[in-house]
Amino acid sequence: MMGLAPVNAWPLAWVAMVPLWVLLGRFSQREGLINREGLATRPYRSAIGYAAIWGIAFHGVALSWVTGLHPMMWMGVPWLGSITITLFAWAFITAWGAAIGMIWVSVMIALSQWIARTGQAFKGASRVLVGTTLWCVIEWVWSQGPLYWSPVNYTQSPYNLIGLQLGQLSGPLTITAAILAVNGLLAEAWLNREKGSVRHRPKGLGWAIALFLGLHLIGLGLYSRPLNDTPDQALAVGLIQGNIPTDQKLTTQGIKTSRQVYLKGYESLAGQGAELVITPEGAIPQVWDAFLQDQDLLQRAVIKAEVPLLLGTFVHQTIDNVQTPLTQSLLLLTSEGRIAGRYDKTRLVPLGEYIPFENVIGAVINRLSPFGESMVPGDSRQQLKTPFGPIAVGICYESVFSELFRAQVDSGGQAIFTASNNDPYSPRQMIQHHGQDVMRAIETDRWQVRVTNTGISGVVDPRGRSLWLSDPNEYTTHLATIYRRKTRSPYVRWGNWLLPLMLGGSAIALFQLNRHS
Repeated sequence: MMGLAPVNAWPLAWVAMVPLWVLLGRFSQREGLINREGLATRPYRSAIGYAAIWGIAFHGVALSWVTGLHPMMWMGVPWLGSITITLFAWAFITAWGAAIGMIWVSVMIALSQWIARTGQAFKGASRVLVGTTLWCVIEWVWSQGPLYWSPVNYTQSPYNLIGLQLGQLSGPLTITAAILAVNGLLAEAWLNREKGSVRHRPKGLGWAIALFLGLHLIGLGLYSRPLNDTPDQALAVGLIQGNIPTDQKLTTQGIKTSRQVYLKGYESLAGQGAELVITPEGAIPQVWDAFLQDQDLLQRAVIKAEVPLLLGTFVHQTIDNVQTPLTQSLLLLTSEGRIAGRYDKTRLVPLGEYIPFENVIGAVINRLSPFGESMVPGDSRQQLKTPFGPIAVGICYESVFSELFRAQVDSGGQAIFTASNNDPYSPRQMIQHHGQDVMRAIETDRWQVRVTNTGISGVVDPRGRSLWLSDPNEYTTHLATIYRRKTRSPYVRWGNWLLPLMLGGSAIALFQLNRHS
């Protein structure tokens, strides 16, 4: 049920991990599951199996929207091949996420074995601290890889705005740590109850409740702070949700329709007083260098209206008569008739935008790319420069990578713009994506504008409040006023400082257990 997030059931996360903690607690008790030599008996494999079931249930439900990939016959993939590819993608990313819990259980059991050999019991606060730290470490490692979408913390967004404020302190892993710790303390209370220890049972439960309430009181304090935005920092931003399905817009007629839709939206918003207009990822599904810029109707409209346009498209550059690889890009077009700014997507989607092991499987898989080739990532240090100051930017899948936005805001980004496609996925994927962006706005203390092709587009303030959301699968335009900010949250200033602190505390706890053997 926790995997149903971001359905408004965020409290489930604060109890849904108790079974995993209880499982570890039983392994930590020397009698029964660990023999006299301190070695795990047969249930060791069962514990990893239970962790796999937990992970598959959570990540499998959370990522079930991936099945929206089917059908892919419009790309020339046969019906059976389409089903096979879709099910493989769903199964693989589910297993990839489930591996987090399986590794966690394996390492924690190994630690229990090591501590059991010393004659000490791995329980209580030490086990909760070490286990919470270990899960956060594994999630952090996963966030550095190419596949990452459903960390534990995402279950709180966009509904638990009070709890999400903790992200301002040390990023999204702060929320993960809070959830793990509360679950761990509840499990300690349950284990004490199993042993019939009345004296310790209220203590574990009391600490869990106190920690949950205390963390949310801190969040409430952060949430209640006034924004103190001033009129001189206001910026009128226009959003265009084109609502052109991918299987249509990649055709010749679809490209023509895209040009008409975004030209119409741009002219309407410029006429309403927009100072900057934003389009979704791949709004013009054509390589920008493939047509003459001075003949492009959108470019002409920008020159005429004198309102900058942030256009989603694809780019090949020619440097010294050599064409560079393809990028998924946002181009800032200005009234001077030139590209005044550019952002290239840095976190690409495997198979969809680049081919892992391309030399081996590229010839087979490249047909899944609309351009028949892999894209290349942009420079991780880039930042979009605009006439209104630097802006932090992300394209689609990048919304989950908090460090990407932290770095851009730390370098001066005064607001966040994200551009996505989101087709052909269901509204549940769209609200999950919105939830990721809500967390990024809170962590960086920035106003955020998210523009998508088929939904959900929106405007989010620095406390995570959604001031406007579009309906999915509809064409719409919207003019919003946001504010540029120069504040720096603790997370922006110091990064993920909590994890090293937790690592140090865990090392001390393990050292103390070993020393007292």
